[in-house]
Amino acid sequence: MPQASPRVDREPLPTAPPTAGGEAGETASPRHTAPESESRQPARDRSGPLRTTTESASPGATVPSARGASEFTPLLRTVKGQGLLEHRPGWYAGSILVNLLGLAATVVGVAILGSSWWVLLLAPPLALLSARTGFLAHDAGHAQISRDRRTNRLIQLFHGNVLLGMSQQWWNDKHQRHHAHPNDIDKDPDVAADILVFTQRQAGGRSGFHGWLTRHQAWLFFPLTTLEGIALKVYGLRAVFSPNRLSGSPRSRTDRATEGLLLVAHLLGYAALLVATMPIGRALLFALIHQLLLGLHLGMAFAPNHKGMPMPDEREGRSWGHLRRQVLTSRNVRGGAVTDWMLGGLNYQIEHHLFPSMPRPHLKLAQPLVRAHCRSLGISYAESGLVDSYRQALTHMHEVGEPLRNARNGGK
Repeated sequence: MPQASPRVDREPLPTAPPTAGGEAGETASPRHTAPESESRQPARDRSGPLRTTTESASPGATVPSARGASEFTPLLRTVKGQGLLEHRPGWYAGSILVNLLGLAATVVGVAILGSSWWVLLLAPPLALLSARTGFLAHDAGHAQISRDRRTNRLIQLFHGNVLLGMSQQWWNDKHQRHHAHPNDIDKDPDVAADILVFTQRQAGGRSGFHGWLTRHQAWLFFPLTTLEGIALKVYGLRAVFSPNRLSGSPRSRTDRATEGLLLVAHLLGYAALLVATMPIGRALLFALIHQLLLGLHLGMAFAPNHKGMPMPDEREGRSWGHLRRQVLTSRNVRGGAVTDWMLGGLNYQIEHHLFPSMPRPHLKLAQPLVRAHCRSLGISYAESGLVDSYRQALTHMHEVGEPLRNARNGGK
C-alpha cells in the first residue's frame, strides 16, 4: 500500500485561527432534530428516531459558549429559512414504493428461476435493493421521513427488522453515539478497537492473529466488509436476546418481544423463500452471494465518511463545538446522481452530520450553503472523488499498522 499521508481536497482557507467553544445555538422547531435545540431538551428514548446529542448532555461536559454558538446559528437560520429541514413525505413514499416493487419483482424471479442456476444472477440485484432498504431504515431512524415519531419508528422496524434482519434499537443506540462523538476514540463505537483499529495507540500491543490483521488491515478492509451484512444480524440478535442488558438492548419487555419477533420473522421468511424455491445447496450459495455483496455495498457506502479524517482527543473535541466537531471529522464524496443513489445520500456526510434530520434530497441543496459558511469561518471542508476517498481511508489504515510491521521486520 502507498506510504504517503492521506490527502484531502479542501477549500482554500483564510489564515484565521480556529475558535473554541461549544454550540448553544438557536432553538429549532420541535419537528426538527437540529442539534442546537436538542442540547436544551431531555434525551429521547433510543427506541424512537435518532437525534444527535451534544457534549452538553454528557456528564462533565463544558458549557457551550456564545462564541461557539455564533458559528452554527447563522447557518442553521439560513437552512431553516430555505425550508431545507421540511420533510419530504412524497419523495420518501415514492422511494419506498419503488424499492418494495423491486424487492417483490426479485422474489418473483427467485420463485420462477429457483430450479435453475440462473437464479444466482438475482443475488446481486437483491443485495443492491437490500442496501436501499438499509438506507431507508437509516433515514427513518433520523426522523427524516416523517414529522411523526411513531411513523418513523414503524418504517424503521419494517425496513430494518423485517426486511433486513437488523435490530432497530441496537442500530439507533450505536448510531446515535457515533453522531454525537464522530471519530472520538473513547466515545464513537464506529472507531472502537475491534477486528480493525484506527490509531497507532489502538494498534500497540496487538499480537498473534490480531496483530496479523492490523499489519495487513488495509489490504483486508474490503474483504472484511463483505461480512457486514451478516454482522448486522448477529449484533442485533445478541442485543435483543442476550440475558444480560447490552448496549443497544431494548429497554422494555414489549420492545424486546417486538424486535425479537420481527427478527425471527425475517430469518424464517428468508430461509423459507430460498428453501422452498431451490435445492438446499443452491439456496446456501444464493444466500452467501447476497449477504456478502450486501456487506460490501454497505462498507463501500460508509468507508469514505470518516476514515482518515482527524480523530480529536477529549480536550480538542470539547473545544471544537458542534460545527467543527461534525465538519472536521467528516468527508464528502463528489459525484453525480449515480453516486448519490449508490451511497444513499451519505456522500453528503458533512451536511448529514450537521443536520441529521434533513431529508436526503435536501442534502445536496444545503451543500453550497455549508461550504460557503465554512469558508467564511476558515473551517476546512473536505471533499474528494469516490476512488480517492477510498485511497485516503486505506492509506490511513495502512499507516496505523506501520509500527507493527516495522517491529516485526526489525526482529528478523
